[in-house]
Amino acid sequence: MAEESIFPYLQPTAAAPAAGLPVLRECAWDFVNDVPILRRGMPVVVERAEAVAVWAWNALHTERFLWPCFSTDYGSEIYTLIGQGYQPETKRAEVQRYIEECLLACPYITAVTGMTVTGAGDRLTVSFTIRSIYGDLDMEVETDAG
Repeated sequence: MAEESIFPYLQPTAAAPAAGLPVLRECAWDFVNDVPILRRGMPVVVERAEAVAVWAWNALHTERFLWPCFSTDYGSEIYTLIGQGYQPETKRAEVQRYIEECLLACPYITAVTGMTVTGAGDRLTVSFTIRSIYGDLDMEVETDAG
């Protein structure tokens, strides 16, 4: 059964991974302190599933369209909800849509499933599973969608 949405015609779809994608590599990330991990002043490099987690974390924490060094496909628009007078259900649906759009821009990510949005007021906690070409990753992010 298809998942219901208030915007059924705007369902994001994952781009088909290009044949022969190179192994994804990213700088290791300290998710608690939100900083890169360095060893002797040099970035630690991670690959595959761990790199997907780093890419997803950083994309979700980057404001889309703000930084000219990033593609217009990179980043999240969750910040646009701040100050909007949406009903809680609408706000949760928009957070879910923004997260899916953000993550599905990555060719290494094939789906975002099992999303739950909890919280009250301006702080929301979103849990979900990222399906990638390297396997499934569980992720949880907190957002200020005030």
